[in-house]
Amino acid sequence: MTDTFKQLVANQLEASLCALNACIDPCPDSAWTERSKDDAFCRVIFHTLFYTDFYLGKDEESLRGQPFHLDNPGFFRDYEELEDREAVLPYDKPGIRKYLRFCRDKARSVIASETAGTLAGGSGFERRTFTRAELYVYNIRHVQHHAAQLSERLQLEGGKPVPWIGSGWKER
Repeated sequence: MTDTFKQLVANQLEASLCALNACIDPCPDSAWTERSKDDAFCRVIFHTLFYTDFYLGKDEESLRGQPFHLDNPGFFRDYEELEDREAVLPYDKPGIRKYLRFCRDKARSVIASETAGTLAGGSGFERRTFTRAELYVYNIRHVQHHAAQLSERLQLEGGKPVPWIGSGWKER
């Protein structure tokens, strides 16, 4: 059962990240950093990837010490996403694409390393009082929520809808 769960989580998280990725290129440069009703397009994508990365970690302390973060200090700057204040920093498309690739690679590696015991254990995050297994579902729902939000924003600006991306989807 553990292997089945790990495979379905890996497939669904990848599909969610593919849907998020499908929103990057169609976003006009003029809308990329422009604040909408909720936040700038680039900030929503960064926020989504940041928390994907965060919740793929074992706990809250593991985030900043990752080699990707240490190698890209200018991208993460002051970790405003963790502060109790409005996030305002902009992010460029190349940086977002690089972070997306990192999150995908991290997801594959982290999910593959899970065991029945770790999945049944606590999430590792004080504010998320459920199992590690449920944290994966929570993470997938979060990515999909924002991918749908951005897809709708693109459609309202006259773009094409992001296609439905199912399990087993591979980027082309």
